[in-house]
Amino acid sequence: MKPILMSGAAALALSASAGLAEQLTVFGPWLGPDQKNVETVLADFAEKSGHDVRYVGSDSFEQQIMVDAEAGSAPNIAIFPQPGLAADMAKRGFLTPLADGTGEWVRDNYAAGQSWVDLGTYADADGDDQLFGFFYKVDVKSLVWYSPENFEDAGYDVPETMEDLKALTDQIVADGETPWCIGLGSGGATGWPATDWVEDLLLRTQTPDVYDGWVSNEIPFTDARIVAAIEEFGAFAGNDDYVAGGAGAVASTDFRDSPKGVFDSPPQCYMHRQASFIPAFFPDGVVVGEDADFFYFPAYAGKDLGKPVLGAGTLWAITNENQAAHDLIAYLQDPKAHEIWMALEGFLTPHKGVNPEVFGDPTLRKMNDILLGATTFRFDGSDLMPGGVGAGSFWTGMVDYAGGKDAETVAQEIQNSWDALK
Repeated sequence: MKPILMSGAAALALSASAGLAEQLTVFGPWLGPDQKNVETVLADFAEKSGHDVRYVGSDSFEQQIMVDAEAGSAPNIAIFPQPGLAADMAKRGFLTPLADGTGEWVRDNYAAGQSWVDLGTYADADGDDQLFGFFYKVDVKSLVWYSPENFEDAGYDVPETMEDLKALTDQIVADGETPWCIGLGSGGATGWPATDWVEDLLLRTQTPDVYDGWVSNEIPFTDARIVAAIEEFGAFAGNDDYVAGGAGAVASTDFRDSPKGVFDSPPQCYMHRQASFIPAFFPDGVVVGEDADFFYFPAYAGKDLGKPVLGAGTLWAITNENQAAHDLIAYLQDPKAHEIWMALEGFLTPHKGVNPEVFGDPTLRKMNDILLGATTFRFDGSDLMPGGVGAGSFWTGMVDYAGGKDAETVAQEIQNSWDALK
């Protein structure tokens, strides 16, 4: 393992203030097990720095952090579940830029480092771009789940390229079986699983700058490249031979029930594309690593776009500056800060300097290998769009598309909704 060190400025900040203890308040979205885990990490920081560190979690984080900032009572550090709110607060002058050298450190020490710098950089109150966010704790969405036993029985190999995945899809159909289980149902949020498909496929058919332009609406939904990504999803979900229950069942099948067909005997399908959380909805008794496994949702070999990964993650930002806040950001650059949580549960990191042997869960280690192999990382696009689009018309539009409406019409309707918000 190549040793990765903190930037000189960060290491100096941490050591210089060790004898000057301050109170540090950290506010985030984590409760339950994740709260205990982050408190374990923060306890190590407190011991090493001498600071008095206090974490508070809330399931109303997004609302409360804005209330606190506007009242002048913000915590020293806020942990944002997604970048959109952090960008809004930076624009209003509620965030403090991270120390000089932090961006260079991220570029050098995080896999797909420039992606993480871009995701944490926002315009300040004067309109100048500054690095405000440091990502720590990440989730991966670019996964395809399957049953190793079913693959072995049928003689199928895990595909390594999108071309291979499409060929496998056709081979399964030729063998008289159904390749995919896909479900968009999610109560009031019905449609969101399709947005993840579109985002992943856009990253596999276009360069990252096209994805970024689409998320900001500089490139409209009606652009031919975006419509083509929607149609790429349709090539999977809109083919009766490809989907368990036929294409007409996609919109009405609950996403929580959708993967269960992989584990039926005989299998109702062979593959299910979904994020790292989906094993929580597998049938009782299914053991990940034995009965279920996953592979990277592959990129096209012929498009030279590297290995993009779609995901999510939490960014740490300074909302009430003191030296202890800068020291904590410096501490998060130490592999130890990542390895503490890696040894517990529910933690992935793009830090290239960590020891992968520390993972307490081999499944997480395998997911982290996908993250470390990424050449581009992009955040869930719908989470970065205005709520009326990303949690509204994009969801409903994808349901309409799954129901048979053509992609160009759906794209126009989503764009109309975005234009109405401007």
